[in-house]
Amino acid sequence: MLLADRTRPASPWVALAVLSTSMLMIILDGTIVSVALPALRDDLGFSATGLSWTVNAYLVPLGGLLLLAGRLGDLVGRRRMLVAGLVLFTLASLACGLATGPAMLVAARAGQGVAAALASSVVLGMVVALFPEGSDRARALGAYAFVGAAGASLGLLLGGVLTEAVGWRAIFLVNVPIGVVAVVLALRVLAPDPARVPGTRPDLLGAALVTLGLASLVFGIVETSWVAAVAAVALLGGFALRQARAAAPLVPPAVLRSRSVSFGNLAQVLTVAAMMGFQFATALFLQQVLGYSPGETGLAMLPVAAVIGVVALRFAGPVIARFTARRVLLAGLGLLLAGFAVLVGVPATDYVTQLLPALLLLGLGAGLVMPSVTSVVMSDADADTAGLTSGLANTGQQVGGAIGIAVLAAVAAASGFRAAYLVAGVLVLAAALVVALALPRERLSTP
Repeated sequence: MLLADRTRPASPWVALAVLSTSMLMIILDGTIVSVALPALRDDLGFSATGLSWTVNAYLVPLGGLLLLAGRLGDLVGRRRMLVAGLVLFTLASLACGLATGPAMLVAARAGQGVAAALASSVVLGMVVALFPEGSDRARALGAYAFVGAAGASLGLLLGGVLTEAVGWRAIFLVNVPIGVVAVVLALRVLAPDPARVPGTRPDLLGAALVTLGLASLVFGIVETSWVAAVAAVALLGGFALRQARAAAPLVPPAVLRSRSVSFGNLAQVLTVAAMMGFQFATALFLQQVLGYSPGETGLAMLPVAAVIGVVALRFAGPVIARFTARRVLLAGLGLLLAGFAVLVGVPATDYVTQLLPALLLLGLGAGLVMPSVTSVVMSDADADTAGLTSGLANTGQQVGGAIGIAVLAAVAAASGFRAAYLVAGVLVLAAALVVALALPRERLSTP
């Protein structure tokens, strides 16, 4: 898959389409496996505990490597990182589809996770570079946010349809032609990376500490391991000390001193935790309570993705440009709160009259929240730190998703689905308080 570099000048919107397609392929694989788990267990002979590693083997390296990969993208070139990640992702997907046993599938899923970190860590920084300012950037970030927010729902849909119609191998093998096309288009459409600055190198000790720390954190969340959680705290604490003393820190202190970056990421972690936990809990609710099949579950979740797409692609950009990202973010969080209030207050035994209205409210809210919080987080990024800031944003999404799924699944199992939705609402309320009290108003219009 080594292709000659024949980049041609292209519209930034064409480049955005290539980046969005690449990102969508990666995000789909975070959830596409969920509805195929019974088929994987029956066909490959997974144990009950081993089955969870078809998901965890993807999430742990992805969460652990995003920050380092984003910084490496700043140093060695973002297009290089993207193409390398897409090539590896395509090969790992092929290995998943050809797996003959649990060990081979889990190893290949880990390869997918590493590849996803390499590719996805730099995409947001590349989008910001394509659209330096104004309403075009807001619309581009709306497209990026749609891919991120709706991709999980689409993964459930495609996973159910492909598993029922073709078999579980199809959910992986479908990535192969898409990946090949994405690599070819990336090399032909995306601008070449600028020349590397001689002597520039990452802080290797800091890189090791943050990668192991984040991987331990994600592992501790998904496996409910206190040992891993304690190790994560120690490693990330060591990373913070290292950054304070290193001559060339992996994360320059100025990046974290930005309130838009730090508090914007905190709001994102809380919101993503609520939404990813909601999607996981609702998929269980539809199958366990309403008796839906995997395919029917995916179709039932489709309205969320559809509404997010309409709002994020058509309306979010102009609204952010007119009213500022902070105000739109608060409005979107209010809609999310309303959606969770409906889920808490209504039994939701009927899909059309009780569950669907809540799904539509949540889709409206997420369609406004994700572009606006992305605009906030990236508002202070420059050419030297866009990859790092992008990596931070993606790390926040992964950590938030892992926390949300773990917490809401545990609450649903112990106290029921209404209690899980109540917890999700509390997370959204906390995000709204962070936005209202901590984000700087004067710096939140679309850059």
